[in-house]
Amino acid sequence: MVKFASLPFQMSEKMKKVLGIIPARYASTRFPGKPLADIQGKPMIQWVYERCSPAFDYLVVATDDYRIINAVNGFGGEAVLTAENHESGTDRCLEAYHILQKQNGQDFDIIVNVQGDEPLVKSEQLFELTSCFENDGVRIATLIHPLEDPEQVNNPDIVKVVVDKGYKALYFSRSAIPFKRKSGTNITYFKHIGLYAYTSEVLKKICALEPSGMELAEGLEQLRWLENGYAIHTKITHHENVGVDSPADLEKVRSMLRDR
Repeated sequence: MVKFASLPFQMSEKMKKVLGIIPARYASTRFPGKPLADIQGKPMIQWVYERCSPAFDYLVVATDDYRIINAVNGFGGEAVLTAENHESGTDRCLEAYHILQKQNGQDFDIIVNVQGDEPLVKSEQLFELTSCFENDGVRIATLIHPLEDPEQVNNPDIVKVVVDKGYKALYFSRSAIPFKRKSGTNITYFKHIGLYAYTSEVLKKICALEPSGMELAEGLEQLRWLENGYAIHTKITHHENVGVDSPADLEKVRSMLRDR
């Protein structure tokens, strides 16, 4: 049975009910079995789950493999089996949401997508993200972090985002945006922190959209949402995540935790 997390604050009657979902594929192209990789005696998925737990009313791992389900059940977490052929974590989140609705008859106002390869994610970030929905006009939210290192600005593996004065996203890119035509121009670059939150109704709608040209060009699903007119609200976080995309990244995370 799924257990409700104990929240470190008193919820008001107006606060929305939040579901956290951790999509975790076993058959990663670059790093098969990544969610089960050992970090200080615990599988990576356990690190993500335990760090997320304080931030949500309900938390579940959405996976395509029984090995991950067994690992999650082994440390007392909750997991559901989803299809193998999902194109994105967002699609997997929608299936997991529907499974929970059928199994438990519960509904949620906000669904947060936390990638299963973020073992250093902080619950503070998740509270920052869900706080965006205190504004009833927000339907999709994500986090951004100021970038100062020129190497990171020009690294195509790091997604950049430009925002308007109200911090709504204008565009996401693997390129350095905005382009600095004149030296000395005072520009703040922002890194996209790949945590998403959506209202349940919008999640259903964006998963029904066809892939877009900009999305296919950049390899970024959030561009499909922008191209179809969905506003993405952003919030600055001063916590920077370290994702695990390769065995080298895993060693970096292991080293960071040893140093702590």
